[in-house]
Amino acid sequence: MATQTSGGADFTRIGVVGGGSWGTALAELLAGKAIAVDLWVFEPEVAAQIADGRENRTYLPGITLSDNIRPSSNLARVAAGKQVLVMVVPSHVMRATVRQMAPHLAPGTVVVSASKGIENDTQMTMTEVLEQELAQVPGMHPAVLSGPSFAQEVARRVPTAVTVAARDARVAGRLQRLFFADYFRVYTNDDLVGTQLGGAVKNVIAIAAGIVDGLGLGLNTRAALITRGLTELRRLGLKMGASPRTFTGLAGIGDLLLTCTGTLSRNHGVGERIGRGEKLDEITGNMRTVAEGVKTARAIYNLSHRLAVEMPICHEVYRVLYEGLAPREALVRLMTREPKQELDEQ
Repeated sequence: MATQTSGGADFTRIGVVGGGSWGTALAELLAGKAIAVDLWVFEPEVAAQIADGRENRTYLPGITLSDNIRPSSNLARVAAGKQVLVMVVPSHVMRATVRQMAPHLAPGTVVVSASKGIENDTQMTMTEVLEQELAQVPGMHPAVLSGPSFAQEVARRVPTAVTVAARDARVAGRLQRLFFADYFRVYTNDDLVGTQLGGAVKNVIAIAAGIVDGLGLGLNTRAALITRGLTELRRLGLKMGASPRTFTGLAGIGDLLLTCTGTLSRNHGVGERIGRGEKLDEITGNMRTVAEGVKTARAIYNLSHRLAVEMPICHEVYRVLYEGLAPREALVRLMTREPKQELDEQ
């Protein structure tokens, strides 16, 4: 593999908030471009692993990390004075984390959400949470990084393509240069809503795909489910003002395909175990890492009902997870719905 493409020199003070597998992989990506990266890690013992052994053995084992990564469990220190903060915490703790770091942000900070979820109580996207909690930060720019990107593969420099969304094209371009590497191709768009919905809904559909595989139903079933799942994502996106083109791109069908079929997908793995007869509390009780789709299923269920958007696959996933519906019964309910034409009018 060739050396990484240099770039991003116009951003030099960088913080990554979240020391799980994806946060560590992104920190390593940036650090490999000769950028000093402050990495906030919630667990002091994980921060010590990185500082002393240059490896995150808990969340990203087997990857030697650059000396340019400076781990810390002091959130204020990591957030203070940065030009860019990359948020890689689970969606259900995003608000509390942002609220804690808000007093330390510099004016004009670009805050990039790389978290894929919807807030449960409010059904807000992550950038909506950022804008609400950071309203007092002058000139704060929200942005989103999303696309088909397993952390382990990015950390091993497997060729990957993602998209970065920002309302300001200049901010998007600067972030594109910041993250761009010869193994990490970055595109830009201005659709914050669609880019985030793609990253959230795909996790719920991936649980459904895992259930299909756990039940041993075959490739026809999985292909149909992914295709109709994309239709549900598009319906919700259009209702919320997203561009339909987003869902044919990396943050849409690209991320959906990866998460529904990839063996590294935590959400698919949860669904597969459910399809094989395990209970959700048994599965999640033994997981150190977060399968965002479990919590997002509730948020999407409530959001779609509030907006009157038809999302039958997501609704059945919710019922399996939270109402005890048997997976095979959910399948019957989906397959015996009233026949209709395939394509929506819009």
